[in-house]
Amino acid sequence: MPAPSSSEPASLADSAPALVAISHGTDSVPGRQLVGALVAAIRDRMPDTHGGFVDVLQPDVETVLRKLPPGRPAVVVPLLLSAGYHVRVDIGRAARKADRPVAVAGALGPDDGLARLLAARLAAAGLTDDDEVVLAAAGSSDQAAVVDCREQGRRLAALLDRPVAVGFLSAAQPTLRDAVETARATGRRVVVATYLLAPGYFERQVRAAGPDVMTAPLLDGGAVPPELVGAALARYAAARLPD
Repeated sequence: MPAPSSSEPASLADSAPALVAISHGTDSVPGRQLVGALVAAIRDRMPDTHGGFVDVLQPDVETVLRKLPPGRPAVVVPLLLSAGYHVRVDIGRAARKADRPVAVAGALGPDDGLARLLAARLAAAGLTDDDEVVLAAAGSSDQAAVVDCREQGRRLAALLDRPVAVGFLSAAQPTLRDAVETARATGRRVVVATYLLAPGYFERQVRAAGPDVMTAPLLDGGAVPPELVGAALARYAAARLPD
């Protein structure tokens, strides 16, 4: 699958495959509502959009695909910020088992648009030239997901023209707490860019890591950021159905 650009397609053909937007799933009611708003915003641009979950909640990927009209091809767009186990294994398995052509698109990140969104959140939080910046990522035991998060950190650093450390909330090193402590050793204020899709357990873990300032998740209760919608549609447009 070719690497997607960060700009969304100008138009989508009426005959295009269905877009199946699959998020992780969360016990957080606000988190569920915000992810639902993201799916609705994608549907505004691509009417044949269907939401589902890869964990925690239903419907799962197989159920969503099964409910599509018979033979209708689909592109599964993971509403995840990195391409870890859920993308490669769980979603990939469901796509292979489907009774129709199904492509699995790339995860939302890394993406230049998401870097711009993170930078805007940092500016709104009052980032100064004297602050240390740490990107807080969920983390994964899948090295591909870790690489994706580090690449997102590099893109943010390039945009800000300053160093950005990356810390992980689970399964990868350094931990966010360690990254915050290392940054604080410089004697400067530590500002964490929260690289999470929505509020929930991991957001609370960001706060527990002790930053001086932290930004909200990418979905923060305001209008759905166009950068997220654009990333989802760009991944959809770049996907290729199997022969």
